[in-house]
Amino acid sequence: MLSRKWSAFLVAVGVWNWVIWPRFLLAIWRDDRAWAPGGAPTGFFWVHAVLIAVSLAIGTAVAVLGVRGWRAARTTRDGAR
Repeated sequence: MLSRKWSAFLVAVGVWNWVIWPRFLLAIWRDDRAWAPGGAPTGFFWVHAVLIAVSLAIGTAVAVLGVRGWRAARTTRDGAR
């Protein structure tokens, strides 16, 4: 079982991912290397889009684990095992 401190850390990491990666997506979107002359996305765009999607999925999973750990620690601390 996770302590409340580790659970809070995991939630913070998940939130951090959701703060940082969408900003990175915006930077990639605005980058000239992301778009071919006809307006189609390039490999540069797709590689970064996959990286961002995976990072957001991992961030979400970590945050969910943190929330579940927080709730379990609260239940245990209150004596309702």
